[in-house]
Amino acid sequence: MNQQQEKETLQNDLILRTLRGEETERVPVWIMRQAGRYLPEFRAVRSSHEFFKVCKTPSLCAEVTVQPLERFPLDAAIIFSDILVVPQVMGLEVQMQESVGPVFTDPVHTPDDLSRVNLDATVDGLNYVAEGIKETKKRLNGRVPLIGFAGAPWTVMTYMIEGKTSKEWTKAKTWLYRYPEDSHKLLSALTRITVQYLIMQARAGANLLQVFDSWVGILSPNQFKTFILPYYNIIANDLKSALGNDYPLIIFPKGAHYALEELSKTKFDAISIDWTLDPALARSLSGNKVLQGNLDPCALYGDDTTIRSEVSRMLDGFGRKGYIANLGHGLHPTHTPENVGLFVSLVGELSKKTV
Repeated sequence: MNQQQEKETLQNDLILRTLRGEETERVPVWIMRQAGRYLPEFRAVRSSHEFFKVCKTPSLCAEVTVQPLERFPLDAAIIFSDILVVPQVMGLEVQMQESVGPVFTDPVHTPDDLSRVNLDATVDGLNYVAEGIKETKKRLNGRVPLIGFAGAPWTVMTYMIEGKTSKEWTKAKTWLYRYPEDSHKLLSALTRITVQYLIMQARAGANLLQVFDSWVGILSPNQFKTFILPYYNIIANDLKSALGNDYPLIIFPKGAHYALEELSKTKFDAISIDWTLDPALARSLSGNKVLQGNLDPCALYGDDTTIRSEVSRMLDGFGRKGYIANLGHGLHPTHTPENVGLFVSLVGELSKKTV
């Protein structure tokens, strides 16, 4: 752990105490995509700055990262960035297109296209993220911990091959069946740079790290064991070796319910789960891991009574210890700040009552 973190005094360290397995006065809460288009102040920044310009400008990055903290009593901030900054430093062009999302101008269609990818890339080209973290830490001034993150190798690989979001991900999955050796070659390269990238974020001041694997749920259990788990273990083991065994790590393997028992044996401290898995079942399969999640984001389109009921059910399902409240995936642009605020306040109110 770096000296900055050792000396840092946080006004609110609830999420860190939870990740250490300690009893807490209430359940901590943060939200995936808590800095985003549902906030009018975020849209105001984006109206004059392209998406990756915001990511790459430390002052803008810090501004939008802190925006939700100015509205809601959240227990953590998460640095504003994107998982696809990694393939950018590997030589691929990624554009963020309105109403489409990320688009690669020239995807990696076949193994021959790997000649266009710098598999030996370093994180030097991502230094702007470290600078964004440092600027954000100044603005937070010890208010709450800051989360750093990266995409898992498989999810990043899917975008590199498909070129954009897909319903079936057939092109990416074809690689696993037709080009298994080249798949491992690309996954290994992505794993190496992802570890370096996450270490860089931690050393810049991130208090904990989360790895997002949004598309792992499309794979079979056998594919998970072959193409996913080995790289999860490398990431977790290497991060713990570099940052210390007490440095907190969260893995979000969306949709991979079958993998919870395997994940319970990894060095990740917490597992984030989506809304399609019953909390009690997740508890039974995940050993003593801290769990995070898992309200359906669409629940926030309900009325106040419905949202209260859903949050209460979620808290009852997970229990109050070893649990971080969150959604089962990210916020949508059409969510309202009012309902997001209600979700955050209800977690505090309802979990505090029964501790």
